[in-house]
Amino acid sequence: MNNKKSTADPDNSIKSQEGADSRRSFFKRFGLVGAAAAAGGAAIYSGYNYEETKPNRDMVKVLTADNKLVEVPRDQIKDVKVDVARMTKQGREGLAGHRWVMVIDLAKCRNARKCIQACQGAHHLRPYEYHINTLTMQESENTAPYYMPKPCQHCDNPPCVAVCPVDATFKRQDGIVLIDNERCIGCRFCVAACPYSARMFHWEEPLVVEGDKGKEYNIELNVPQKKGTVSKCLFSADRLREGKLPYCVSACPNGVYSFGDENQDSVTNGTTKETHRLSELLRDNGGYQLMPELGTKPRVYYLPPKNRLFEFKEESPIANEKV
Repeated sequence: MNNKKSTADPDNSIKSQEGADSRRSFFKRFGLVGAAAAAGGAAIYSGYNYEETKPNRDMVKVLTADNKLVEVPRDQIKDVKVDVARMTKQGREGLAGHRWVMVIDLAKCRNARKCIQACQGAHHLRPYEYHINTLTMQESENTAPYYMPKPCQHCDNPPCVAVCPVDATFKRQDGIVLIDNERCIGCRFCVAACPYSARMFHWEEPLVVEGDKGKEYNIELNVPQKKGTVSKCLFSADRLREGKLPYCVSACPNGVYSFGDENQDSVTNGTTKETHRLSELLRDNGGYQLMPELGTKPRVYYLPPKNRLFEFKEESPIANEKV
C-alpha cells in the first residue's frame, strides 16, 4: 500500500478557488455603472478578467450604483466610441489670454427679471428653473431691503470641481466653470459642495426635447439639456466666443451688469455700453465678493446698494425668493 502523501497543498488550492470565486462575483457585488475618469464619455464594463501575472496595472476610479468610488484596472474598461474630444475640446480650452469677470451693481436692480428670462430662453429652461436668481436681501431691521442677482460665482478655487468624480465639471484657463453633460452622471456631489446654491438638477425631460432632438451638444451652452444631469450659469461662454456680452448682461434694462476681462482691467456695462476700468470701479464703489472667507475666490463682484435708483417694493409679486 502506497502511504506517500500528496505534495499538493490543500490550503493553497482552497485559497485559489476562493480567489477565483471572489473575482467572478466582483461586479455582481458592486454593481458598477456610469463613469470612469478615463478618455471618452461613458464607460461600459464587459467583465473582470483578472491577470495575476501583470504587475503594476494602471488603476482608475469608477462610481458604483450606490455612489461609492472603487478602483479597477484601466484595461478592463471598454470605451464607447463617441467623438467626445471633437465636441468638447474647444469648450474645455476656453478663450486664451482672457480672465472673464462680472460686476453687479445692487443700487440699480429693481428685479425686472429680464436677465432671468434671457438666460432661461437661451438655455431652454422652464419658468421655475434658474441659472440666475434674484434674492431679496436686508442687512438689518433698520436698513431698507434690496434685490441681489445671484449667478454662479465662477470661483477660482471651485469646490464643485474638486468633488466631481468624473471630470464633468471643470474650470477653464479663462476663469469660467463649465459642466460637460455628456460626462455628468447626476451624482449631485457638485450641488452639495457649492456654497452659493448656484446649480440645478434636471429632474424632468428637457423643455425643448423634441426641438433639440438630433442637435450636437454644445458644452458652452448646455443645450440640448439632459434629464438627470446638472446645469448652471455659464457666463454665456458661447456668446463670449462670438465677441458678445452674456445674455443676462445684454438683457438688463437698468444697467445692473458689467462684464469684461480682468487681464485688460476693463468691464462694459450691458445697458449703457460704457467701458470702465475694473480696478477703479471696484475701488471707488467698495466692490466686494460673496463669502470671501470660504476661500473660493469668486469672479463675480458686487457694488453695494448705495444711492439706489429705485424704491424697493416689498409687495412686488415678482420677487421670487427672500433670505
